[in-house]
Amino acid sequence: MHKLKIGIVGCGAIGSSLAGVIVKESKREAELCALFDIDNNKAKGLSKKLSGRPGLASGNLKQLIAKSELIIEASSAKASWDIARTTLSAGKDIMIMSVGGVAERLAQLTALAKNNRAKVYIPSGALCGIDGLKAARMGRIKRVILTTTKNPGSFKGVKYVEAKGINLKNVKKDTVLFSGKAGEAVKYFPQNINVAAVLSLAGIGVNKTMVRIIASPKVTRNIHEVRIESVAGMITTRTENVLHPDNPKTSYLAVLSAIAMLKQILKPIEIGT
Repeated sequence: MHKLKIGIVGCGAIGSSLAGVIVKESKREAELCALFDIDNNKAKGLSKKLSGRPGLASGNLKQLIAKSELIIEASSAKASWDIARTTLSAGKDIMIMSVGGVAERLAQLTALAKNNRAKVYIPSGALCGIDGLKAARMGRIKRVILTTTKNPGSFKGVKYVEAKGINLKNVKKDTVLFSGKAGEAVKYFPQNINVAAVLSLAGIGVNKTMVRIIASPKVTRNIHEVRIESVAGMITTRTENVLHPDNPKTSYLAVLSAIAMLKQILKPIEIGT
């Protein structure tokens, strides 16, 4: 039986979680063959943890791509486009976690994948309702609005917030940090608003999808509310995410979503839109 050779780029909380699943739960269908991180010690450390040796760590991205059939990008929005472009140009499939980095390059992504006979997989992430949005798109969608509410601490270090002169420690009530197009939200909140990118790609694009971002001292979970107005009807979803135990900037559901997509790739039956 052929095992799918998988390489992971980015050995932080998400990459490590996915690597563990491949090694422990999907070893009959898949093989973790390579790891790469700009911090080589992270890749070597994860390799030792999983296999008892540092041998899975690749010296560079191209080495990892050469060994793999499916590459999982789990690095950052800054790097995801270059990783996707290099992977697809080599004719290899890719799962993209840092969707914000490719949100405005859908046409280029599509052309690269098509020309090189490769596939791009984008998990739903920390969001529910993507199935309904994809179905509604087959008719006509009038409006898509995302409202994201997080604890002020989640926005620490965001330059857009600092430039507005907002002191997050002094936020005592719900405060709207941003209201506008998804494309702008993705640029200004790259580590916080991956869901806006996924929603845009699955629906009506970054220029038509509207986003509100709220800092609320009352919440401890990342909350995403979606309202989809279409000729097929009205869809509303609310997702309250528990934070990932190893990385509070990431929702646990985002990691589970990637695991679910990986298992879907490996299984012969696909359920859901």
